[in-house]
Amino acid sequence: MKFHTEYLTFNTRKHREYIHITPQVEEALHKSGIQEGMILVSAMHITAGVYVNDNESGLIHDIDKWLEEMAPFREDYEHHQTGESNGDSHLKSMLVHHEVIVPVTGGKLDLGPWQRVFYAEFDGQRKKRLIIKVMGQ
Repeated sequence: MKFHTEYLTFNTRKHREYIHITPQVEEALHKSGIQEGMILVSAMHITAGVYVNDNESGLIHDIDKWLEEMAPFREDYEHHQTGESNGDSHLKSMLVHHEVIVPVTGGKLDLGPWQRVFYAEFDGQRKKRLIIKVMGQ
């Protein structure tokens, strides 16, 4: 079995942003030379996430709206007593989750017809990383 690791760095312009990263994941797969296996894509921060869904702007807006309804910004999170102000960002990350595993078949991402990989930033405007770990033969 072979392994290949890459890191992506993000410093978003907005507090919350959803970034299509399928091309970067495909590039890491290409560099690895792996034909059969899987790719782990994982945010390395507790206020970010990774998910698979359609790359359609209306849906991305709906996801953002739903997450804000589920975990709205509020002043009264107990987490804020530590000096932080990002309690909602931690909760949004839990809803999206921090990683996905994508199968690799025939040297290509084995995604459904509309599936794409996204990095979700919930506490941005600062430097954050993501790991792409390709595993297989």
